[in-house]
Amino acid sequence: MNRIDTQTQLCAVIGNPVSHSLSPAIHNAAFSATGLNYAYLAFAVQDLAGCMAGMRALEGFRGLSVTIPHKIKVMEYLDDIDALAQKVGCVNTVINNGGRLSGAITDGLGTLRAFEQASVSLNDKAILFVGTGGAARAVAFAMTDSCRPRELRILGRTPSRMQTLVDDLAASTDIPIHGGSLEEDLRQAVAASDVIIQATPIGMHGHAEGKSPVPAELLRAEHIIFDMVYRPMKTQFIKNAQAVGCVSILGLEMLLNQAVLQFELWTGQSAPEAVMRKALIEALQENP
Repeated sequence: MNRIDTQTQLCAVIGNPVSHSLSPAIHNAAFSATGLNYAYLAFAVQDLAGCMAGMRALEGFRGLSVTIPHKIKVMEYLDDIDALAQKVGCVNTVINNGGRLSGAITDGLGTLRAFEQASVSLNDKAILFVGTGGAARAVAFAMTDSCRPRELRILGRTPSRMQTLVDDLAASTDIPIHGGSLEEDLRQAVAASDVIIQATPIGMHGHAEGKSPVPAELLRAEHIIFDMVYRPMKTQFIKNAQAVGCVSILGLEMLLNQAVLQFELWTGQSAPEAVMRKALIEALQENP
């Protein structure tokens, strides 16, 4: 890391808990590689109002990554929120410009960047979301905002949560948006889809690891697969998809690319993506 001095700019991740976060490894590697006088820490925060007042007051406090449970509540303390974050209804990035706090969301745009890097166009594709959580919401809004899918289909276990996401998306786009039950409609939805986005915790380390929400027999080689889970790096869903020849995008690509966009918002410079990728993979290998 660079030497810490009176000119060092601080960035940090806030949430509760944050001990599992890989963001310090990713961003500090990037700051070191570029020679920028920045440092990145992790803070477990319960007093969000106090945290944001402190950020506003401290001239050298440049940026925040915001994670659970603060991504919605933090919006109350910001001066500006970009259009996409307003649509999604949450913020994962804060930029401090001389005491004026601006909010953005990079999860969805980072995911679109991962599809671009895999040479996958989402235009005219039938896209299926398996799960209705916050990350699914961020990615779905980014897709309808920046691409022209043929349709989006959202499957969830909680009808009210699924319907809220369907209704919110439908109110913001003319792209057809459909909803359904993860238990009852999965087989038909997978058969009708070109792209499948896995947005549940199933397959995550410590949460049904080794299982997949999409049965392997439903997958075909033409499917394009993305799993938001990145611990382990290759979930059972990804392994099943690769076994039948699907184009498969790992969850670490979302984590990496949203961090790349954050770095560029905070610094105004191009991110050293290769360095950040290496740091992320090493961190995942050390803490699988």
